[in-house]
Amino acid sequence: MLALILDDAEMNNLLMMQALKPVAECEPVAFTSPVAALAFLQANVDRIGIVVTDYDMPGMTGLDVIAAARAVPGFAHVPIVMVTSLDQRSLRHQALRAGATDFLGKPCDPVEIQARVTNLMKISAAHRQEQDRTAWLAREVAAAVAVIEAREREIIALLMRAAEHRDSDTGDHIARVAKYVGLIAQNLGYEPAQVQILKLASTMHDVGKIGVPDSILLKRGPLSTEERAEMEQHAERGRRILEGSASDVVRLAAEIAASHHERWDGTGYPSGLKGEAIPLSGRIVAVADVFDALVSERPYKRAWSFDDARSFVAAQAGLHFDPRCVEAFLMSWNDVEEQCSKSAA
Repeated sequence: MLALILDDAEMNNLLMMQALKPVAECEPVAFTSPVAALAFLQANVDRIGIVVTDYDMPGMTGLDVIAAARAVPGFAHVPIVMVTSLDQRSLRHQALRAGATDFLGKPCDPVEIQARVTNLMKISAAHRQEQDRTAWLAREVAAAVAVIEAREREIIALLMRAAEHRDSDTGDHIARVAKYVGLIAQNLGYEPAQVQILKLASTMHDVGKIGVPDSILLKRGPLSTEERAEMEQHAERGRRILEGSASDVVRLAAEIAASHHERWDGTGYPSGLKGEAIPLSGRIVAVADVFDALVSERPYKRAWSFDDARSFVAAQAGLHFDPRCVEAFLMSWNDVEEQCSKSAA
């Protein structure tokens, strides 16, 4: 590792470098200019194992150098030794507050220099090894998590492909709903990672329709009372399919499946939940799901215009929908229109 030596007197640097020659795995590099030394430090953060700096220098003092070095990212734990007179107690206190690790007294003793630098560089090397191991572990954990998340997404995609075979519009519908869900969640203040999880979970909101007979699912025209009751079972079926999973995403999907047909005014199904008793995830998906259903052509209806669907959603704030979710949806209306236009093309 490098030992950065800084003293405005060239002779002092030569003496320090001579004293450090016997120190194993130590390559001293000397500077007489604090500015040049700090520039070298910033460019070689990962190679420097110790800094030895004088205090009394023109332009910048040793205290200034220590403070500037400690401000460099990744340099917080590298030992910094300041060379001072033994009687400069107050100066040493200032140096400790600035980030100094140790001191060498003037005139410097080669034996003391070698012992101090050897010990401090061992500590520096051990800390770097620990940092390297921590970084390696973090990379390994991140890679393992990425594999798990990829498998989870694959399983969800396969499950949705099975649902798509029941209804030709399902694949496009769930993709659009996920887009709208992301916009609403973002405008409600969700963190980016939470937005992605909610979008993925929302793709399973209608998985319970797997159990609905084709005669009902694909029927042209209005459903009878009995058929409507059968169709409404898909919310509870979806919950039962998804609940109990060890996956956070699938558990959230179970919550959405069970609650995305609840209504803010309490007249929804399957549980008749009202207001904030409805999970926020279900309230978000409800807006996205209904809007997309309105603007999509189905066996039993024509597609609504964007403006008519927008007006309906706005009018249902406080009735069918959580007013905050409606507001968050309309905040991104330009993005919604763009998504609709892409789907129609």
